[in-house]
Amino acid sequence: MNGLILLIYNAVLNGAPLMYGTMGEVLTEKSGNLNLGVEGMMYMGGAIGLGAAFYYEKMAGDGASGLVAVLLALIFAFLAGAFGALIYSWVTISLRANQNVTGLALSIFGTGVGQFIGEYMRVQEGGFVAISNGLKAFFQNSPFPAALRAVPVIGQLLFSYNIFVYIALIIAFAMAYFLNKSRAGLHLRAVGESPATADAAGIDIEKYKYLATVIGGGISAIGGMVYIMTIAGCVWNHDGLAGEGWLAVALVIFCLWKPVGAIWGAVLFGALMIMYVRVQIPMVPDQLYKILPYVVTVIVLIAVSLRRKRENEPPASLGLSYFREDR
Repeated sequence: MNGLILLIYNAVLNGAPLMYGTMGEVLTEKSGNLNLGVEGMMYMGGAIGLGAAFYYEKMAGDGASGLVAVLLALIFAFLAGAFGALIYSWVTISLRANQNVTGLALSIFGTGVGQFIGEYMRVQEGGFVAISNGLKAFFQNSPFPAALRAVPVIGQLLFSYNIFVYIALIIAFAMAYFLNKSRAGLHLRAVGESPATADAAGIDIEKYKYLATVIGGGISAIGGMVYIMTIAGCVWNHDGLAGEGWLAVALVIFCLWKPVGAIWGAVLFGALMIMYVRVQIPMVPDQLYKILPYVVTVIVLIAVSLRRKRENEPPASLGLSYFREDR
């Protein structure tokens, strides 16, 4: 039982960055934009989020507040991803460039920017870029009191995670409510399904596409910051985020473009990512374990294609530029 609880606990921790990357891309794709630059935005968010907390502590010294450090890391990571997504939006929405090519370019660009900033900080500081143990506690420890965490089984399964796990859960349910219950969310879904029809109904296509893509990019970038500040131990890791963004893109398909589905999907992917450490089978190389998330995604994609339920399909205009003059 203890082994199973520990596996679930670590699966949730490893899945938290994927939740952010997936939810951001779900919001983006609901508008009809296919942004494959999640990897790059997560790299930017990781480097800039860490830099915000690091330089804040450097300026504040012993008086640095953990809450302020967390807020700064969240804000700057979000802004980094939003900036990358804004470039993508301008190129694909205003200039109507190919979304696949632009997304791949953003992935390469963002990865390079994130690695450059991370290495620049490391060189400038003459060693590892890391925050103090006092601030690390605010990023990595649970916000709940020790009495709740000490409850057998329930305490570790529900109340022992870092604050970013609970923020991700709030975002997931809030996004599900927004998409399914609010007028603006229904307008956004209409834009993703049939922009010509939405345009004829008086919905501002460009506004919804820009907002969904930019906000989605910011949410995805927070996932990179969460990875660096929790899994990587608040220390810049040059190649630590490699593959996280692509897993998030695969997870969007796995969770069938549903924000709440990203929760259990990310936990499952988190478990698959650490399976080679927790459940080792003789004669099975680690590389086979690491491709399991992609294999599971392909299986789900095939199953969804065979069932052909409309609610499980991607937005009809996904990846297609909208030309108003062709309406």
